[in-house]
Amino acid sequence: MQRKIAFVTGTRAEYAVSCPAMKAVGRHPKLKLFVIATGMHLIPEFGHTVEEIEKDGLRVHAKVPMYLSGDTGATIARSLGIGVIGFTQAIEQIAPNIVVVLGDRTEILAAVVAAAHMNIPVAHIHGGDSTTGGCIDEQIRHAITRFAHIHFPATPKSAERLIKMGEEPWRIHIVGPLGIYAMPQNDFIPKEKLAQQLNFDPDKSIFLVVQHPVTTQSEKAGAQMRETMEALAELKQQAVIIYPNTDAGGRAMIDVIKEYESKYPMFKVYKSLPYLTFVSLMKCADAMIGNSSSAIIEAPLFGTPVVNIGIRQEGRERGYNVIDVPHEKEKIVKAIQRALTDKEFRKKIREHVNPFDIEKGGGEKIAEILSSVEINNRLLQKRLTY
Repeated sequence: MQRKIAFVTGTRAEYAVSCPAMKAVGRHPKLKLFVIATGMHLIPEFGHTVEEIEKDGLRVHAKVPMYLSGDTGATIARSLGIGVIGFTQAIEQIAPNIVVVLGDRTEILAAVVAAAHMNIPVAHIHGGDSTTGGCIDEQIRHAITRFAHIHFPATPKSAERLIKMGEEPWRIHIVGPLGIYAMPQNDFIPKEKLAQQLNFDPDKSIFLVVQHPVTTQSEKAGAQMRETMEALAELKQQAVIIYPNTDAGGRAMIDVIKEYESKYPMFKVYKSLPYLTFVSLMKCADAMIGNSSSAIIEAPLFGTPVVNIGIRQEGRERGYNVIDVPHEKEKIVKAIQRALTDKEFRKKIREHVNPFDIEKGGGEKIAEILSSVEINNRLLQKRLTY
């Protein structure tokens, strides 16, 4: 009998990273893949990206709508409670042997709380990462670690943190960051074709902009987005700008983006992009700007310079390609200019070791472990090692 593996996915970015593991599970003869979609995937305002999952040929077995309309921490907290109820129903319906989650978002915590209380093992991808920049992501990520029974960290440093948190080493399997690291280079879309799709001039500089709110600074999110947009407007360069996530402050940021979109035709704004389009643009962009984890983890593979704004990614492992700046227009402008013109900086990017390019075939490794791990009391009954 095939073991039933349920993957939970709530955002375009997290789905793209976990997709290679999902497909590897779907191919494995001893496993049967189930997909539970939730979060931003189900919200039209953020692109209704559940359709992208289905276009990838994956069946969505359950949908858990959970986010209430609103832009505050209280709204997110209420949504968490709704999510626990919805995931309980979805997990009862599917009856999986293992639930697999990735990352550190609210919807993932809701799924984990439900699964753990139902005595179903949880496997966590990208546990042990560290961001000290004032987001609740850090607390959520480590809370999921304490709930999870199997860990798939991306790097040795993340694995080391899990051990320091009291996790038993036999539960930990380093698999790399997945996502684009599992993609053949010839799959990426050429710049000229991207320019046709996204309506920009391929002979001019192009920036990829992805900026999210910071949980502890949600009341400043709109003003922080304005600093970024003012910097881009001063530089008069083309930019593809993607909506932020649903965290508190995100809608205030969207209002600012819409304001600048209406005034500056060189800004191309999208609620979401298909993953292949997104990473192909990352590959050919002159710089990536904002505070997305994809800029820290994935952009180094291409040597793309990154202007990382604010505190959201503080403490995360990174390559040499990252320039850190505060939410200040003048400093953002100078950092972008450096990313474009500093030949020594760009040379060092190419020479520097990418800390995330350490593992190939991570999706297949995850599938094999999920197929062979013994589901017994030893797995389910966790203990601290200190």
